[in-house]
Amino acid sequence: MDKIGLFYGTYTGITGVIAEKIAEELGKDNVNLHNISKDGDLMQNYKKLIIGTSTWSIGELQEDWDNFMPKLQEMDFNGKIVALFGTGDQIGYPDTFLDGMGMLYETFQYRGATFVGFWPTQGYDFTSPLPLLDHDHFVGLAIDEDNQAELTNMRIKEWCKLLKPAFGLE
Repeated sequence: MDKIGLFYGTYTGITGVIAEKIAEELGKDNVNLHNISKDGDLMQNYKKLIIGTSTWSIGELQEDWDNFMPKLQEMDFNGKIVALFGTGDQIGYPDTFLDGMGMLYETFQYRGATFVGFWPTQGYDFTSPLPLLDHDHFVGLAIDEDNQAELTNMRIKEWCKLLKPAFGLE
């Protein structure tokens, strides 16, 4: 079985902690964890990817992902399965909540990725259209540690249940 490459960018450490929890839930033997600032070039070695980011300031991509974007835009993701997760603050920044995840979705989509792991918007309060697949779904798992930390572990567990069949872990 091919391992899953889980690549994340983190500034305060929250996205890294979420990445570790996802790896734990999927089984650490099934996932290789990578910080995009150090290991981004390894991304092409995986057929199965989980991509995590936060959104910074007012709708900006996390700095490590922003720095890696020129290389990312040259990569081919045809035949690769990609799941996304994002961290953000829906109350403080409802107009840009998870915009970073939306930006990465657009980039990977343009490069040919096949996506799994869409997440329902029910239970969130935000106005940004960028992280949405449609009115009822985010393009990936939405985590708000600032306002809904008590829901994080349950959301990760449920999301990973969705990912397991797509990644051949059942």
